[in-house]
Amino acid sequence: MTATPIDVDGPIAWREAGSGPETILFLHGLALTRTSWDPQLVALADRFRCVAWDLPGYGASAPIPALTFEAIADSVVTLLDRVGVERAHLVGLSFGGMQALHTALRHPDRVDRLVLLDTSPAFGLDGTDPDEWRRLRLDPLDRGRTPADMARDVLTAVGGPGLAGEVLDGLIASMARISSAGLRAAVECLPVHDVRDRLGEIAAPTIVAVGELDAETPVAYARLLADGIPDADLEILTGLGHLTPAEDPDGVTDLIRSHLTEPTGDPQ
Repeated sequence: MTATPIDVDGPIAWREAGSGPETILFLHGLALTRTSWDPQLVALADRFRCVAWDLPGYGASAPIPALTFEAIADSVVTLLDRVGVERAHLVGLSFGGMQALHTALRHPDRVDRLVLLDTSPAFGLDGTDPDEWRRLRLDPLDRGRTPADMARDVLTAVGGPGLAGEVLDGLIASMARISSAGLRAAVECLPVHDVRDRLGEIAAPTIVAVGELDAETPVAYARLLADGIPDADLEILTGLGHLTPAEDPDGVTDLIRSHLTEPTGDPQ
């Protein structure tokens, strides 16, 4: 029987499917919302309770006074309390992977295992100037464009060659749920990310996966993460870009399932 995700709205809004004894919390990227995780929610609902949030200020979630990584990590814990679980596996894509890292460092007792997809240990590893990065993303908003207006160009620029058709349309609809204010707050937040000197503190069993063709957070960034987190595994996903859960939903779902069901302490 196929699971049908249900939406739960409130100060922090989420979509969920399944009722398993373990919970997965899915954290979306900068240009996406909770709806982008539907393939994973449906496929993993047979074993897990799957929860995909809208970041504060995104989609149906209310904004918070200051969107910082510390506040995001605290909001993750607020949501875990709201859904009634003490610990959860965190699966994060890009900006969501950064959020997962900060949560694992700030609230290690609430995190079981980590799946980090197409993400980075720090902003600007290629020398990108944070002010210029912000300007390029905020200028369209300042000119009156909305995330919905920008969605197709943004998503096709970072996705792999196979991102098209209904899959691309679904991601465009997901980005269209973001308010201009919400995107602006996230763009202001993201460039301060840097946990390179704390990766060794992460105790959660971790897998890092990255699209072979990802130019936003390339393979070299994933290697830094995997090398810095104790006993982390690294998977390079052939032929994929920066949006791997959508580009290869079955493959990424299998990767998540394998990591989360591997007996603790056994080789993967």
